[in-house]
Amino acid sequence: MGHGSFLRLSVLAAMLAASALTPVAGARAEGVVPPASQSAPADARAAILHLSEVMQMGGVVEVMRAEGMDYGTLLRDEMFPGKGGSEWAATVALTYDPARMRAEFEDKLVAELLASPETVQVGLAFFGDARGQKILSLELEARRALMDDAAEAAAKAAVADMEAEGSPRLDALRRFAAANDLVEMNVMGALNANLAFYKGLSAGGAFGSAMTEEDMLADVWGQEADVRAETEEWLWSYLSLAYQPLSDEELQAYHDFSETPEGQKLNAAVFAAFDVSFVRISEDLGRAAARAMQGEDI
Repeated sequence: MGHGSFLRLSVLAAMLAASALTPVAGARAEGVVPPASQSAPADARAAILHLSEVMQMGGVVEVMRAEGMDYGTLLRDEMFPGKGGSEWAATVALTYDPARMRAEFEDKLVAELLASPETVQVGLAFFGDARGQKILSLELEARRALMDDAAEAAAKAAVADMEAEGSPRLDALRRFAAANDLVEMNVMGALNANLAFYKGLSAGGAFGSAMTEEDMLADVWGQEADVRAETEEWLWSYLSLAYQPLSDEELQAYHDFSETPEGQKLNAAVFAAFDVSFVRISEDLGRAAARAMQGEDI
């Protein structure tokens, strides 16, 4: 398992809430307080934080933390087997602190959406109803399920069967992913996280003076093809499992809004918000791994 595997365990978490929204009649933001009002920034921030709550971000962060703890074990076994012990486990747990991750996400989400109250209102209208909550629950259930190796293998086999049969649902999922730029945004996020991991290793003394930042960039870009292949393999398994219970009409409605300005804005904002944590986590893990590799206290 190479450094590129970090992408599957962290960056793709953004998909849980970044896919798209379904249009809701009357969801325009006529009632939003005008920016000239002194209460507007506070009201807008409160609305964005409420959107985060409605989008079940607490559950998303908990899944990310569980995946991160598993990843920490794999990282230890690959890079410094037999070292680290309980100190390494504690370091990984602290790195994936859910309160910190939630705060990082929400601070960036507020910064991204503060000037877009209409996007926030549409998001609240959709995710607050039964269909929106159903979709979010399905996404979380699929993410938890794919932490199990047997479940992931079964999902991959199901996708292979869909490909062999020329399944219309698989075609719909690919259009959905394209509309939300899920492959490209996840690949770029993963490469950014991988670069941060190298920087952490370097800061921790793992490379000495032998690896420059230009070397790191070249190495990370050299991983692009593998990162892309791993992203796509995981993505189709995840989407097919998560949205299997949705009707064609529900999936199409979810897709349609993703092509609107509001859907695009929310998609980009959620990816940007998660990227803050992914980069920080990756660099912190790289720094701690470097110290463990050298037998130092973490």
